[in-house]
Amino acid sequence: MRAWVVDRPGPVGCEPLRFVGRPIPEPGPDELLVQMRACGVCRTDLHVTEGDLPVHRTGVTPGHEVVGEVAGIGAAVSGWALGDRVGVAWLRRTDGTCRYCLRGSENLCPASEYTGWDADGGYAEYTTVPAGFAYRLPPDVDDVALAPLLCAGIIGYRALLRTSLPSGGRLGLYGFGGSAHLCAQVALAQGATVHVLTREEASRRLALELGCASAGDAYDMPPEPLDGAILFAPVGDLVPVALRALDRGGVLAVAGIHLSDVPVLRYEKELFYEKELRSVTSNTRDDGREFLELAARYGVRATTHPYPLSGALRALGDLEAGRFDGAAVLVNDL
Repeated sequence: MRAWVVDRPGPVGCEPLRFVGRPIPEPGPDELLVQMRACGVCRTDLHVTEGDLPVHRTGVTPGHEVVGEVAGIGAAVSGWALGDRVGVAWLRRTDGTCRYCLRGSENLCPASEYTGWDADGGYAEYTTVPAGFAYRLPPDVDDVALAPLLCAGIIGYRALLRTSLPSGGRLGLYGFGGSAHLCAQVALAQGATVHVLTREEASRRLALELGCASAGDAYDMPPEPLDGAILFAPVGDLVPVALRALDRGGVLAVAGIHLSDVPVLRYEKELFYEKELRSVTSNTRDDGREFLELAARYGVRATTHPYPLSGALRALGDLEAGRFDGAAVLVNDL
């Protein structure tokens, strides 16, 4: 098979990925072999490729928003058949026995592993996934439209839950890429008023087209105080900006796995009146299943820009440069 591997982590313009030939992987006893049809391009892939995240596996294949079909089944797996449609997401495995797993917080498991970071992911013709962490996908949505839901959608939903947004609340979204534009659709369907703050003009237009109440620059103040906000942009400088935009008792959730340094926070201006700052760490499988059900119910759809699998490096460069709204998706063209 053909696969992209992180050769030497560094700026995407220096071509840190190589397109190589590799053997098709063998699924482990509890795993599925998946033939990739489409794989979303996530900002986390960029962090893995550029070295913002520490190397967990040398020469790893990125990609964790995989839509494919079952092409092989491990000896211990039941309930799946060859040809079944399957989704592969970021959270790949947990130990299932630690205090966090036992209390329903498997996303905090110290032994957790991740697709495209600890194990080879979907920037390849084939990948594997533990069967217990694979998602069954609806039959009536095409591969390209589904792929971004498997991380951008799921983590956006997790971030929305972390804001504890009250019914009919006012939500601010800082950054409006693949994850935020899916989160916005869920929030709007649930009755929230959504204000978008982003540097990209195309993303502002998309926000208004989706029904958001306003769309301004990332450093602007929204037109009304916010009950909750989510920081999707990996820019620590926006943390105090978003905190100042919160109403009393408001919550800011930081959705990214990587964030540049946060400036000094001034207690009276940014944290007083019981404002809260929360992080978001991966998601649970229950989050994923719940989001996919809501996405089907609300008709959540990704704005997508397809690239051939062979064009993965170009897709990552375009993501970094902000050349598209919505989400890029690699399509298996080999």
